[in-house]
Amino acid sequence: MASLAHVIRDFQSGALTQDAFVAQLDSTLTTEGVGSARLLEILGEAQVRKPLPPDLYAEVRRRIEQMPVSHLAAAGGEETRMQTVPEHPVTPPPARTNDGPTSNLDQVKGTGDTLNNRFVLEECLGVGGMGTVYKALDLRKLEASDRKPYLAIKVLNTQFRGNPKSLIALQREARKAQVLAHRNIVTVYDFDRDGAIVYLTMEYLSGKPLSQILRTPDFKGMPLQSALPIVRGMSSALAYAHERGFVHCDFKPANVFLTDTGEVKVIDFGIARVFQRPEEESDATVFDPGSLGALTPAYASPEMLEHLEPDPRDDIYALGCITYELLTGRHPFDRQSATQARAANRQPQRPDNLGNRQWRALRAALAFDRKARTPTVSRFVEEFGAQERASASKPTGGGDRTGLLMKSGVAGLALACAAGGALYFYRASQRLEQENAGQQTTAASDASGSRAGGVTPVQPITPAAPSKPEVAATPPASTPAPPAPPTLAAVTSALASLPCSALAAQIRDRAVQVRGFVPQHGEAQVNERLGTLPGIASTKVDVQHVSSDKCDVLKQLGSYWTHNWQAGHIASLTARMPNGVLTEGDPLVVDVRTPGYDSYVNIDYYVLDGTVVHMVPGPRVKGNQAPANYSATVGSGGDWIISKPFGQEMVVLLITPAPLFDAPRPESESRADYLRALDARLKQLAARYGQDHIVADFAQITSKARAH
Repeated sequence: MASLAHVIRDFQSGALTQDAFVAQLDSTLTTEGVGSARLLEILGEAQVRKPLPPDLYAEVRRRIEQMPVSHLAAAGGEETRMQTVPEHPVTPPPARTNDGPTSNLDQVKGTGDTLNNRFVLEECLGVGGMGTVYKALDLRKLEASDRKPYLAIKVLNTQFRGNPKSLIALQREARKAQVLAHRNIVTVYDFDRDGAIVYLTMEYLSGKPLSQILRTPDFKGMPLQSALPIVRGMSSALAYAHERGFVHCDFKPANVFLTDTGEVKVIDFGIARVFQRPEEESDATVFDPGSLGALTPAYASPEMLEHLEPDPRDDIYALGCITYELLTGRHPFDRQSATQARAANRQPQRPDNLGNRQWRALRAALAFDRKARTPTVSRFVEEFGAQERASASKPTGGGDRTGLLMKSGVAGLALACAAGGALYFYRASQRLEQENAGQQTTAASDASGSRAGGVTPVQPITPAAPSKPEVAATPPASTPAPPAPPTLAAVTSALASLPCSALAAQIRDRAVQVRGFVPQHGEAQVNERLGTLPGIASTKVDVQHVSSDKCDVLKQLGSYWTHNWQAGHIASLTARMPNGVLTEGDPLVVDVRTPGYDSYVNIDYYVLDGTVVHMVPGPRVKGNQAPANYSATVGSGGDWIISKPFGQEMVVLLITPAPLFDAPRPESESRADYLRALDARLKQLAARYGQDHIVADFAQITSKARAH
């Protein structure tokens, strides 16, 4: 943070307007780290070199003199940097001259001022990327002899008032924070304005920000057991927000508050962006807090610094940095930004007070690549060694419902109430992929001994050898030219008419490989069709057998599955099945990867009883929009549990360029009714966006009853 001398110099040189200069005063004075006497000396020295306007000099002096003693020492705040917004630049107000009184000072208020003749700003508590937070006395509560007349007020920084999006930003923050009602998240009361001054009111917290503790000169870290309550509190707040579709986007020690009663409070969701957008879809087209560009480089993930879409794992990276500092007293990368540390190939050193399990968890949270980073906050806390799972499903009054199972009653699934049934989109960790490689089965994996189908060789077509000439002088008989290699179009056309099937082909030279889904003994029909095509030297048929109840699904969606695989398997669905089977009581977990363009993810579970369950989107999981090349894991928190009926069923991933339906569908409905509605809608989407932007993938699951 710039010093008072630098800020004054910037104003005197014309780099700062008077409005911007006044707006930075509280921030600068709070973080200067020297006493009032020294601040007055700095002001006096600047005044001698080049005098400030008299009214501006008086304002600076007043704010220095009114600063509380407790904030004259370094507060240890983290600097939130504002990145340049390339679109719609805001013309700053003209700089004030010495020719007359300013017209802007009455629009700037700080310590000692009153808002709406009600809230007296008594103390600057901290400065964020968009506003300054003050301790304020509520005169109405004082008149009513309220035992707690104080509250906190966040005043929008002056430079943001010129940004047409900033007022919307603070209003959105107020609404979001009111939605995030959790014991570990600061309570927001209201949103208001006093003339040009825009502010929101929230609960006043007595204590200190975590940044003050971490920046104490003699702080060298704390034992794991002492750090765990703080880590759990932070994690509980983030997990709760993630469940509701919010990413904090500026999580740092200065935004974690430790109260005098030992509570952990996360503050400033001011630039939190909706990553699922379940209820603010319309807001996304009006205002995106990310466009204001506020972030803190030391705690921002590489993806945030590269302006990618927000993801819960961005907060997990920041959580890992803070946890590391709690344990060691130092930043894992010496406060370098993630992109700088990644470019330098830096690796965090293992803290002395961590065991192998805890270190693996912390190192995964600090991964520079989202795919390798811990996928959820709950997983991080669990692996870090907490005795209980940090889950947003805990009610604010205490109690734990993590292990509670509620039978869904429809579609043969039971819902585990973990994190409110929310879906977190995240890329699968490379380490987890390796650990689970033996437990995963995909609808389109290579042939294995545990499933039907296999390799069916076809005898090579050998052209007849030329007859031996009877007379040496007679020219040899001409050899018939071999048929041309088969084309993919010809193979696809030959296979498309096979009933109850979904097949995709690949051709290398004259070798044809076919994979997909066919009825029992259907590979014989595949070979028969291939045998009618000239130019094929060998075939490899790698198929899974499906029962007759899957034929309607394959008829409806088989062409989209074929396009997906022949385009290079651009979207994938993988079901995790230990030992190739799911037993009653096991969670249904699927991994999803999206294509290289923005899309909508639809996951449906086709049940043996003739119904279809809409997993994503559905009543429990409403958000399903995903960016390009994204990955998701559905059900890792035990959201769906296997129960009757048992047998071979199918989970379907359908990727569309727009939402499938305007209104939510019931969680479970007749398969026939749904397929009719789906057929009509897919034809509309194909006509508008092109059929190539609709792809599907299938995963068969086999379930059985648990032995008693």
